[in-house]
Amino acid sequence: MGDTKIFKSLVQIKLVLEKLVHKKLVKAMRPAVFWPPAFILLAALGTSLINFDGFVALVSAVNQTMLAQLGWLFSLATFAALVLAIIIGFSPLGRVRIGGADARPILPRWNWFAITLCTTIATGILFWAAAEPMYHLMEPPAFAGVEGDARAGQKFALSTLFLHWSFTPYAIYTIPSLAFALSFYNFGGGYSLGGPLRFVFGRFADGAGGALIDALALFALVTGVAASLGAGVMTLAGGLGQVFGLADTVWTRFVITAVIVAAYVVSSISGLQRGIKLLSDFNVRFFLALCAFVLIAGPTFEILVLGVESFGVYMRDLPARGLGLGGLMNDPWTMDWTVFFFANWLAWAPITALFLGRIAVGYTVREFLLFNLVIPALFGIFWMTIFGGAAILGEVGDQGALTGTLTGALQAQGPEGVVYALFEMLPWAKLMIPLFVIATFISFVTAMDSNTHAIAGVCLKADHHDHTVADLAQRKNAVSDIPIKLFWGVLIGAVSWVMTATNGIDGMRLLVNFGGVPGLFILLCSGAALIRIMVMMRRRQL
Repeated sequence: MGDTKIFKSLVQIKLVLEKLVHKKLVKAMRPAVFWPPAFILLAALGTSLINFDGFVALVSAVNQTMLAQLGWLFSLATFAALVLAIIIGFSPLGRVRIGGADARPILPRWNWFAITLCTTIATGILFWAAAEPMYHLMEPPAFAGVEGDARAGQKFALSTLFLHWSFTPYAIYTIPSLAFALSFYNFGGGYSLGGPLRFVFGRFADGAGGALIDALALFALVTGVAASLGAGVMTLAGGLGQVFGLADTVWTRFVITAVIVAAYVVSSISGLQRGIKLLSDFNVRFFLALCAFVLIAGPTFEILVLGVESFGVYMRDLPARGLGLGGLMNDPWTMDWTVFFFANWLAWAPITALFLGRIAVGYTVREFLLFNLVIPALFGIFWMTIFGGAAILGEVGDQGALTGTLTGALQAQGPEGVVYALFEMLPWAKLMIPLFVIATFISFVTAMDSNTHAIAGVCLKADHHDHTVADLAQRKNAVSDIPIKLFWGVLIGAVSWVMTATNGIDGMRLLVNFGGVPGLFILLCSGAALIRIMVMMRRRQL
């Protein structure tokens, strides 16, 4: 009976939404892409509001089963993506220009890098850089072998940040982005993930098959974005508590969520050349300034030494940890951390690929790998070395024991409080904390700005939206996609608020893992498409 009521409510919502938007927009939409993920998320949202405890119990059980069955594949596929990216870089495909020999870039290299970096970062590095290593210092897994060795524990914590935030994660973005870019610009595919997947599934990837693939990608992105928005809201709530003394309540998080959603929807409406370009340029410069401050204000030499030593540990252990060899895959720690983070990146990757592939026209495949994989990954290592290293060294006393300064903040306030405790240890905390709050806000708005464009694009039929940076109104059959952006913006905000306001960090994990599964499928298929393209080039069939 309850299921029937929910279904009837969803049908009513569909009818109301169709009345609210222009008929031209209704005709321009791809219903098989838009409605299935919308219905699933609306049903989940409604069920959680009616019986939250029962909903979480059911979702948690499904989540545990899913991880037990697919955890190994998360590790294998993501490591394979990194290996494939390296192979492509040294193959003849690396010389191919996206868009053809005469194609010209639509963005200068700096703006291309800035937009790419901000699109993929969201609030992740700001939320986790100081908080994550505290968990690893307090409770390192048995396989780390750091029991009784304080320095080894520090290097394990920082090298783990490199694993979760550098080359493997950016390979997860790069493979589907490159596959889409080549399909769209070089092989005449549509603005759909079905384009590159034609090399794998043939005609099935067109029509209904392509719509199914895009619907899966849309569901993945919305869950991943909702989780990342939750991290941003938690970080902002902690910062506002530090600056203004505001209590971190359910309604505080509601207001913060609403403001963020409003900001990124308004920014996305302003267009690529204005909103995203300006925000990303400012954001990257802001990031670099924050890094410089923490590096100079903290124990500079010690941070750099720990970073170099930890990078060596990261490179040494990358194959084993990346593949989950030995007993790593059966360790709950691996599921709770490595698989969780890779699932997060996988959830973002498919729809983000449409945007990153679209702005890459005019550059070669090798340049694409440099600006979408190598440089962003190096930036991630740079950021984690400074913020993660400063947090680790700030927590560890002279004898290697934990002082409780930052781990105490973690236990008392949650992960969102650690970075502010770190700033309290540095000079000018009263200035830097508000600046960090601003950086967090702008960072998520920038990331969602670009993804909102991609969401709107994939929900519209090919002849009703613009694939380039030109003004939407210049196209004869174009329709305003503002209602689509508003709908998904509000739905993402609602899902994020319910899960993080009532279930905190565990709610984020549930969202991420569910979004990671369709992202995993699309990553595997995109990799297979690129392999086939390379084989066809070798056989001179292209």
